[in-house]
Amino acid sequence: MKILLLNLGLMLLLLPAFSQRNTRVVFTINLHDSVQKIRNIGASACWFGEEIGKKWPADAKQRMADVLFSRAFENNGQPKGIGLSAFRFNIGAGTAEQGDSSGIKNPAHRVECFLSPQGKYDWSKQQGYIWLLKQAKKQGVKDLIAFVNSPPVQFTKNGLGYKLRKDEKSNLQENKYADYAGFLSTVVRHFDKINCHFNYISPINEPQWDWSGTFGEAKQEGSPWTNEEIYKTVKALNKGLQRQKATTKILITEAGMLNHLYDSNVKASRQIARFWDHGSDLYIGNLSHATPFVEGHGYFTDNGDDNLISVRNKLKDTLKKYGAGLEYWQSEYCMLGDGFKENVKDIKRSAMDCALFLAKVIHQDFTAGNATAWHFWNAFEPGAADSNTQYYLVALNALANKDSAKLYTITKNLWALGHYSLFVRPGMYRLQTSRSDGLSETAAARQVMVSAFKDDKTLVVNVINYTIENTIAGFVPEGLPNAKKMKLVKRYVTTAAEGEDMMPYPVENTQEQKPGEPYDVIFPARSVTTLLFSF
Repeated sequence: MKILLLNLGLMLLLLPAFSQRNTRVVFTINLHDSVQKIRNIGASACWFGEEIGKKWPADAKQRMADVLFSRAFENNGQPKGIGLSAFRFNIGAGTAEQGDSSGIKNPAHRVECFLSPQGKYDWSKQQGYIWLLKQAKKQGVKDLIAFVNSPPVQFTKNGLGYKLRKDEKSNLQENKYADYAGFLSTVVRHFDKINCHFNYISPINEPQWDWSGTFGEAKQEGSPWTNEEIYKTVKALNKGLQRQKATTKILITEAGMLNHLYDSNVKASRQIARFWDHGSDLYIGNLSHATPFVEGHGYFTDNGDDNLISVRNKLKDTLKKYGAGLEYWQSEYCMLGDGFKENVKDIKRSAMDCALFLAKVIHQDFTAGNATAWHFWNAFEPGAADSNTQYYLVALNALANKDSAKLYTITKNLWALGHYSLFVRPGMYRLQTSRSDGLSETAAARQVMVSAFKDDKTLVVNVINYTIENTIAGFVPEGLPNAKKMKLVKRYVTTAAEGEDMMPYPVENTQEQKPGEPYDVIFPARSVTTLLFSF
């Protein structure tokens, strides 16, 4: 048996904690039981990417880009960034040009539009966002994704980027579907010309919400849509992309909550059945630019482990019902509700508490929901970095001067996501795992959680130790050819300790693992760990 330790002193230090635990859990990883193929893992640059890309000092904005996109490592072995494989770009509606007359309170939430009300395109708009997009492309991000919160204000019913009254209907004028599709297709074609090809475009965002506000107090651009209006938009956009001879594919649903995809009583509900049932009058599966990727946002489905898991299981089961080729994409998430508090009376949750909860949600999306893509919402926002970091990966200091060192602070959330985005690469397959203690999914959500992914050469095992004690877990590969041996080559750990962010831990390789014998590893309390095995 092989136990990996930093040194003998650490082992002695940890023994009292281990004596309080039950027998260590052994996880069996079936190397031949692939569950789903991973497409990408990403984030968006709303709302502050424009200021960062346009106004920040060169060294600070370059460091921000590296933190999000780099796959390189520092001299001490720590990752320079989290190597996102998808990046989401917001095509604005023109509320920035309207200024205060947009009615959106926060200027940072107003976005420029490439098309003027006079019908002319101005490609100098959104230069800050475009700088980040070009960095993503330069640093090898696989999938660039365009999304839209509202049609251009000149196409909306009220001339604004949001609704003033609640009626659950789109703000797009009835005679502007073709114009909206033409605008998006033209934008896609332009970005092809500047070598920033959008693999996907999402013309609808969270159609179930009213996106209504009081003038002067509105929060952001947005529009509701019925399923029928979504269908008309997708059909029009499909034609527009065909005319432009574009290869960009359309992401269709972007549901505001996951249960809207299979249930709910709002107008834009039961979207899987409505858009992918062959007998539906809204069937889109035959459109040339449509995708089988069913996008949903994980908001408000994380309150309690039972709910977190059951919602994703129901989604998975519904997808199976309507087609073997349908895939779940978790396309937007941050800890928007109170689920991350986990019934703790003190509303302040530490940065590591938030990171662990984020890791748990990612884990459940991959293992319970069989997600093939996972995207965080805001890469950065103003806020604190030491507690209640539920909205962002990087905390922006709103009161900072132009001193690069004071503009932002990286939170533990970034590294929690990084354990997946940096190592679980597009094209890898998630593997089926089992545990020796027989815990249910819900019970395991407060203990040790394991997910495994592989390509031809590497096995990636991500381990979340949700407990307050250091824990030993063992790993047994099933299906490994007799001539091959599994060998741990790298280990990266994130804990609450300052600076211990995807920290490389020493690995001992002096002994060979015997067939069928668990490969034991120690996991610090309240930690996220990535193990890289070769075989």
